[in-house]
Amino acid sequence: MTDQLTSPYPYPVNRLLNLGLPRARKEWPVYLTMGLTAAHIPDLIRMVLDDQLNEADGDSREVWAPIHAWRALGQLRAVEAIEPLLTLLQRIDADDDDWIGEEIPRVFSMIGQAAMPALSVYLAEAAHGMFARIAAAYSLEWIARRYTTLRDQSIFSLSQQLEKFDENDPTLNGFLISYLIDLKAVESAQVIEQAFAANRVDLDIMGDWEDAQIELGLKSKRETPRPRLNKKLQVIADTVDQWQRNLQKKR
Repeated sequence: MTDQLTSPYPYPVNRLLNLGLPRARKEWPVYLTMGLTAAHIPDLIRMVLDDQLNEADGDSREVWAPIHAWRALGQLRAVEAIEPLLTLLQRIDADDDDWIGEEIPRVFSMIGQAAMPALSVYLAEAAHGMFARIAAAYSLEWIARRYTTLRDQSIFSLSQQLEKFDENDPTLNGFLISYLIDLKAVESAQVIEQAFAANRVDLDIMGDWEDAQIELGLKSKRETPRPRLNKKLQVIADTVDQWQRNLQKKR
């Protein structure tokens, strides 16, 4: 590790440069025990966005520092980090960055309600990449699961985006429906049915309208044969489903 990397960061933020590969586990280390406080939020944000760190040698310890920094920002419930963290989501589409896709929704859930307006706006903007928008939607679900009092607000935002099913990519619609179903949003059944009826849902994400009804408790079993799925898309759906299951285990 060089002075060029460590010198811009004060103690104890610079300790994150030495932690190395993070462990993807249910409970993250409590970074606040290292002495990190709200006073260090600007430096932690700078570390998250630091191109030199993000592009450091893959075998180095410092390349992992931005991940430790965003975890610490979550534990600090750093409202100031909301917009900077949102800028990371585009890397999911651009760079296939699984760490961002897996961990940033969890970070937003720690920040809580304050992050919901910005996430809803991000989700609604079609200029963003599809998987970045899916991560924003998943962040809203994470928040609702962490804070049950925010369930209705999350469902409103997800349903509001689903109402644009004619404009949305069918894959985005599929994930929106999946998250609504995870939240047992029976109140959104009508818009879910409309999206399926318009053939604007990728059935490879979580199935068809009958599957949705069963998951919502509106139907006990299928009455028609299950639709044939696109094998290539099913592989993608299975991968994302595994990602979601892994995240569920970490909660």
